[in-house]
Amino acid sequence: MDWFYELFTNTNSIAHIAMLYAIVIAIGVYLGKIKVAGISLGVTFVLFAGIVAGHFRFTAPIDILNFIQDFGLILFVFMIGLQVGPGFFESFKKGGVSLNLMATGVILLNIGIMFACYYLFFDTNDSYSLPMMVGTLYGAVTNTPGLGAASEALNAIFPTDAPQIASGYACAYPLGVVGIILATVAVRYICKINLGQEEHQLQEEEAANPHAKPCKMHIRVANSYLAGRTLMQISDFLNRDFVCSRILHDGQVSIPNRNTIFEVGDELLIVCAEADSEPIKAFIGPEIEADWNVELEAQPMVSRRIVVTRPSMNGKTLGKMHFSSVYGVNVTRITRQGMDIFAGRNHHFHIGDKIMVVGPKDNVDRVAEIMGNSVRRLDAPNIATIFIGIMLGIIFGSLPFAIPGMPVPLKLGIAGGPLIIAILIGRFGYRVKLVTYTTTSANMMLREIGLVLFLASVGIKAGAGFWETVIAGDGLKYVYTGFLITVIPILIMGTIARKKYHFNYFTIMGMLAGSYTDPPALAYANQVCSKEAPAIGYSTVYPLSMFLRIFTAQIIVLFFCG
Repeated sequence: MDWFYELFTNTNSIAHIAMLYAIVIAIGVYLGKIKVAGISLGVTFVLFAGIVAGHFRFTAPIDILNFIQDFGLILFVFMIGLQVGPGFFESFKKGGVSLNLMATGVILLNIGIMFACYYLFFDTNDSYSLPMMVGTLYGAVTNTPGLGAASEALNAIFPTDAPQIASGYACAYPLGVVGIILATVAVRYICKINLGQEEHQLQEEEAANPHAKPCKMHIRVANSYLAGRTLMQISDFLNRDFVCSRILHDGQVSIPNRNTIFEVGDELLIVCAEADSEPIKAFIGPEIEADWNVELEAQPMVSRRIVVTRPSMNGKTLGKMHFSSVYGVNVTRITRQGMDIFAGRNHHFHIGDKIMVVGPKDNVDRVAEIMGNSVRRLDAPNIATIFIGIMLGIIFGSLPFAIPGMPVPLKLGIAGGPLIIAILIGRFGYRVKLVTYTTTSANMMLREIGLVLFLASVGIKAGAGFWETVIAGDGLKYVYTGFLITVIPILIMGTIARKKYHFNYFTIMGMLAGSYTDPPALAYANQVCSKEAPAIGYSTVYPLSMFLRIFTAQIIVLFFCG
């Protein structure tokens, strides 16, 4: 049985190291599925399993732990960047500025309260107190990438004896998960919010939204300027999203294409957003009562979901494809990474986008052929793009920026560099012919692998001193200061968002969950609301919040912990 004993004790053995990670990750993942009052800690329980393993000296060489920790962090933040990249810049449009300002306020308050707790409750002469509070901060806001960024920055300042801030993280994390939900519920009672009225308000807003309501009308061409002009020329000049699905010319009804020429007296069937109906009528001609509906209804119309898989479509805009004018079809909805996106004319297509197309069957089939619609093509992962991006991210993160007063030059590091490069590649990669698409399941798989490797490594390293640091040390302080860091910003910014800016409560719930990048809080919000408001609020602020959580982690450590 010596072989079995060595498997668990020979720390230099590859088999031992693989066994260590397999046991810690498997136990952590299974324990993380346990729910208490409907809430679970999820994959973060791997950290606690690693702490237990490290406490009982079930460990590995420190250089191996460091390598796996850093590689896992790189993989994790890069895949996050690829996911949020396409929507990062768009999140500042269509009212997203106000929500992102609210989220930024939450993040700054988290940091401010962390410093207040540090000066009120801890020994400021202890060089390790502030780094441990940074770990507590990121446990309180349930943000693991921030923990990784802070740990990496600390390794640059303390190359031989960096504080194991995962201990503070582990103390604050459980109450952080619960505290986010409890504080969000508290905002509801502070502001005396009625959930039924909030949902009714969302219904009224949907019904009254002129951009969401389609308008179908018959109009007669009366503008002499349009005589002899093609549909494409008129569409480009008008710069409005509309579909001309039928034209009555010389007594014949037909489906127009981009080269169809309009003449004064032609009758058109136009479908557009209600908000665009008046400008379209003012430019083309008056609305009329038509008597050729029967023939129109006889035309077979279908709706079909088409997947963008052709590389040449990557980065093309919806407006420049002229689907409505060329094929007489309408793109009604676009879905990316499981989320619906507004189908505006400036939308950039990315490989993997799913579009809902409505129109005559033959024309819809032609659109499917143009866009690719070959799901099999998506099965092949774009591994080269991922590792090209990681390479560029590491180089970018290693660039030193000298700032007066800082002990070491500022570097974005292996967390910030790959994150920024991934965001840029995810949004603009098509311009250099990089296909960044990965299926949602593939993205999640790579993210989770990176995350569990990182958490297991951090936990194993922190386990050796966990008892002295937490149980016999300041563990209780980390717990209650973490709870204050979690709750107070939500109560303040949630109340401001409601009282001053009059946001719908469900939107506030999504915004708060997104600012903490906390899926359990979003799941709770979705349970109490039947509309999409929480998901919209979450997705609007999530990209910027994730970026700021990682970036501010390094700034805090480099400016204040050196």
